[in-house]
This record gives sequence, structure tokens and C-alpha cells, in this order.
Amino acid sequence: MASSLEIAGIRKVFGKGAAAVEVLKKIDILVAPGEFLILVGPSGCGKSTLLNIIAGLEDATEGALRIAGRDVLDVAPAQRDIAMVFQSYALYPTMSVADNIGFALEMRKVPKEARTKRIHEVAAMLQIENLLDRRPAQLSGGQRQRVAMGRALARDPQLFLFDEPLSNLDAKLRVEMRAEIKRLHHVSGITSVYVTHDQIEAMTLGSRIAVMKDGVLQQIGTPDEIYRMPVNTYVAGFIGSPMMNFIDGVSKGGGAPFVFAGGSLDLPAPAGRPVTLGQRPEHIHLATDAAWRGEVLLVEPTGADTYVVVKTQAGLITLRAPANTRLDIGEAVGLTVSDQHNNWFDKASGLRIALS
Repeated sequence: MASSLEIAGIRKVFGKGAAAVEVLKKIDILVAPGEFLILVGPSGCGKSTLLNIIAGLEDATEGALRIAGRDVLDVAPAQRDIAMVFQSYALYPTMSVADNIGFALEMRKVPKEARTKRIHEVAAMLQIENLLDRRPAQLSGGQRQRVAMGRALARDPQLFLFDEPLSNLDAKLRVEMRAEIKRLHHVSGITSVYVTHDQIEAMTLGSRIAVMKDGVLQQIGTPDEIYRMPVNTYVAGFIGSPMMNFIDGVSKGGGAPFVFAGGSLDLPAPAGRPVTLGQRPEHIHLATDAAWRGEVLLVEPTGADTYVVVKTQAGLITLRAPANTRLDIGEAVGLTVSDQHNNWFDKASGLRIALS
């Protein structure tokens, strides 16, 4: 049965006195049994430090950590029943794939017959049954990562931890391994925490996403919630590719338009203070007769879509156009926005504004 994970008020401070640096600032997260939680953020935001505290590789300065209701902060890593997959595969080069997968079971004195059965079960799950007699040097990067996951999975742990496991793979393998990890979680049902700086991985893999910045938890929610209703401009800009467009302006309210540098839009905007309008590229459109104008700066065909970067007085605007869109660099174009997908933020604080 899957276990819960409770992270309560976790702080981490490196150093002492004037040289002290607080890298985690009272993190509170409750991970439900069987959930796949993604910790995402830029380098230095504290996500790997938090994962290491969960694993017992780092000590917390303050707070509580509970696995299946049991406080484990003072419990040795080996006694937490956690399996971890690292960015480096960390396989034993002189051992076969089968011996690498079964090593943890051997250390736990699991009988050979039961160990062999479990190795073959895990190998079948990961589709590497034909590789069991090979050594790591004879494997591709994707195959090595499967073996690393198999070694962790063989133990049937309470908690699965991933520390940027796909960073060393090429683009094609990353896509394949993302699908493999998602399938593996569906089959095993083991509660998992996955650290990445790649927001595409976060959006495609997670049941929920926890977005971090400078040791502070910015927002936690489903991929859809994070994408559609970011709590501030940081989350809005970090999640989504291409990133959300931001337009600074003001509205007097009472049906008055939202006014910004070089144009205005008839949108219901927060009144009486400087605000920022956030619009995803798919919600901004080319329109020949639109009053808001700009100049094409860049055209990026991607196959299924074409991304167009337009230089306007309000700043650079990226929009998603149909695949067959043909535009010339320097061409003047008009822009319109959807009135159903507006994100409003306070310009001073960057916090989301909810319209009543």
C-alpha cells in the first residue's frame, strides 16, 4: 500500500552567523499516498536540498518529516524505506544488469529464489529482460537509466525519489523515458517525488507540481491549475513554453479599456492601479485590421505550429500561429487577444488579482 509524505515547516540553513544562508524557508507539503509530486524550479531554488532531506542525506535545521505518519527526521537513511534514482546512473560496472537490480535485495538477505523472481518481475516491468546478462558498459544511456530505476524499484519502497534522472539523456531519449517513468508509476502506485528544472517534464509527469524559488514554495497544484491560474508572475513566466506574455498597463474601470504602451484592449481589467496582463501565446492572434500593431521580429516553425515573435511598444509578444503561417521579418501585423483567458497581476507585487 502506498504511503503518505508530510513535509511540515522544513527549514535548512547552511553556515552560521553572518555567513548563514537560508536555502529552505518553512516548506509545507502534504503528498497523498500514490501521488506523483514534482518539485520544479531553477538551479539554486532548494529543490534538490529538500529531496536530500527527505532521503536523509541532509539534516533539516527545523521542521518535521513524516512518512506514513512516522516522523523520520532522526531516522537513518537506510531505515526510511526510500529508493532514489540519481542524475548519474551509479551502477556497479563489474556487475551484470541482473546483479545491479538485485543488489539491494542481496544486502537485505533476501533468499536467492525470491531475489531472482523479483529481478525478473522488475525487468519485465521495465522491458529489459533481454539485458539481464549484460554489464553497464554494454548499455545505452536510456537502458542504464532503466536499470537504475529497476534497482530502486526492486525493493518495493514506501517512497520513490528522482533527482533529475533524465538530465544526461538526449532529447529523444528524454521523451521516451518520461513516458516510461509515467507508466512505471501507474503500474507500481508508489508515492513519488521528482526533482527537475524542466517545466515540460513537470507538466507531463506530475499529479501535482510544487514550484519553488529562492527556498520558498510559490505554488502547488495540478499541472492544469498551475498553467491556467498561476499565483504570481514568477510562476506564470516559469511554467509554459513559450512563456506567458506580460503587458503592463492600467484601466479606469467602469467598462473603460485596458490601456498600455502603444494600444488598448476592451477587457474587464482591475481598476485604479497599475496592473500586468498575462496572456499565453495560444491566446494571442494575428488580425489584419487590429488597432494594436507590431513588427515581426522572428518566425519559428515547429511543425505542428509556428511561433511568431512580434516587437510592439509594450514589449516583445510571442504568439502561436497555424503551421502554414507565412510572414516576413519586419512585416507589420495586428494583434488581438482572447477575452476568456486573462491573467491579471498587481504590477508592484506580481501577485495574481482575482476579478469578482
